[in-house]
Amino acid sequence: MHETGGGGGGTMSADPQDYTIIKEGEAEILMRKNEVFYNPSQVDNRDMSIAVLRTFITKRKQEHEAYLLKRTKAATKASEKDSSEPAGEAADESLMNDEEANGECEVSEEVHQDEPCSISKESVKTPEGKGRGELKPARVLEALAASGLRSLRYAREVEGIGQVVAVDNDKVSVEACKRNIKFNGSVACSKVEPHLADARVFMLTHPKEFDVVDLDPYGAPSVFLDSAVQSVVDGGMLMCTATDMAVLCGSSGEVCYSKYGSYPSRGKYCHEMALRILLACIESHANRYKRYIVPVLSVKMGFYVRVFVRIYTSASAMKNTPLKLSYVYQCIGCDSFHLQPIGRTMSKNNSVRYLPGFGPAVHQECNDCGKKFNMGGPIWSAPIHDQDWVTSILADVKSMQDRYPAYARISAALTNVSEELPDVPLFVSLHSLCATLKCTSPSAVIFRSAVINAGYRISGTHVNPLGLKSDAPMDVIWDIMRCWVKNHPVKAQPPDQPGSVILAKEPVLQANFARAVASLSKAQAKKVTRFLPNPERHWGPKLRAGRKITSKHVSLLGPQALNGTVDHEDEEPTAKRQKAQEPSTNS
Repeated sequence: MHETGGGGGGTMSADPQDYTIIKEGEAEILMRKNEVFYNPSQVDNRDMSIAVLRTFITKRKQEHEAYLLKRTKAATKASEKDSSEPAGEAADESLMNDEEANGECEVSEEVHQDEPCSISKESVKTPEGKGRGELKPARVLEALAASGLRSLRYAREVEGIGQVVAVDNDKVSVEACKRNIKFNGSVACSKVEPHLADARVFMLTHPKEFDVVDLDPYGAPSVFLDSAVQSVVDGGMLMCTATDMAVLCGSSGEVCYSKYGSYPSRGKYCHEMALRILLACIESHANRYKRYIVPVLSVKMGFYVRVFVRIYTSASAMKNTPLKLSYVYQCIGCDSFHLQPIGRTMSKNNSVRYLPGFGPAVHQECNDCGKKFNMGGPIWSAPIHDQDWVTSILADVKSMQDRYPAYARISAALTNVSEELPDVPLFVSLHSLCATLKCTSPSAVIFRSAVINAGYRISGTHVNPLGLKSDAPMDVIWDIMRCWVKNHPVKAQPPDQPGSVILAKEPVLQANFARAVASLSKAQAKKVTRFLPNPERHWGPKLRAGRKITSKHVSLLGPQALNGTVDHEDEEPTAKRQKAQEPSTNS
């Protein structure tokens, strides 16, 4: 799973008694303590990836059948023409146009709608003497394989996969991967192919060869993205994880900018912004090769973010990228935020002109509280999910519950995603709004009802149980809160506080807090569990393989992980300091 998986050198015994057998799904691996990186909490990640991969295989087949049907219709139509030119030439020309449309999509007036043709010509095999192409089994690349557990699960659990290439640049990890492949029997041996190589070099030397590329590094994936977007076939999928959440969420904005090309804002929506920063970064790398992305699912799960995007090649469709990116203005005094699109279009007759976006989106001072703005971005402001895909993935997961070890967690996440407003970037936190005003919080149902009664849409978010997405502008949100405070008065605050400035203004909108029919989502109405606690303590990130486990790691791994192997070297400086501080008896 992680390229930096190896520990030290030394020979490895082939005796299974020297190892712990770990079973996950249908795969089993042999593990020795901290030899190769393995994190049990990433079972959510692997299960979600398998669910998306199954849906991708299904949709890939459907798209191929539609492609063949289109070819057949084109050939039939050409043959029926009263030939002023040879029928064969007309059919060949029609087919050639169809195949070109697979990679080059014309920009129509509806520039916000991407309707790419999905099947790559690399994936279609046309035998001699046959007019119909044969779809090759999907090829998958796991670029940072470590123990090979993910590759083994893909090979054993997902139908329609022809080959899984597992790459790692650590000798110990590759040896462990080979051992695990043999341990999993003939299916694994025939499908999983391990390689000792630098993932970046391997992907660069295999351009457009893989239907799926899976990146799951220890930390930031940014150094792998440039080669990864080149390794995916047209219409293929890139799966990418980022675990450097502190950087993406704004603790080190300059580091985030250097890695991802975006500056993070420290708002309550920071985890969703992390997803959007990652998507914007992938799009930027893809654009350098006349390619662009279409996100199908983007999730924040536990301590990491994971995105699933399809990659297409089209110089014309790539021009839409500025329409999908925005800067974020976040008020430093209250929760107000505003988005500034980078680009816009202007249509005249049948032509479309691409122009810079209008600005500025905000004044120097916040209209609500009078404070200044911090600026972040650019972020991906287009939809981060494809709701048709989400519905298909969720249906597949529910139909195969027993095959997903983390079924409860991934189904809860997918349920939340399925109910999000797809076209609303970022969100507000109800508790944060109330903290600004120093007032008691209305229930989510009451607040949702007020927004709906005002004529706007609202939904939850999978990122935060307290987050609310709405297309209502911030002045409407604050008017609703002003009306709430009128019915639930607060103690007087200093006049220069943001909450006091906001409440000093009379509401333009008179909020109606009567319960609306749609104030509860379908999952809430059915009392479906949408957010689950961690299954055990210390459920989260782990140490890199090969690092010494010391007493300072107890909070991360738990006391049972030490198991008598504590390295007490870190305690020596303390002992020396105590000795140095003792008064000298000879003085």
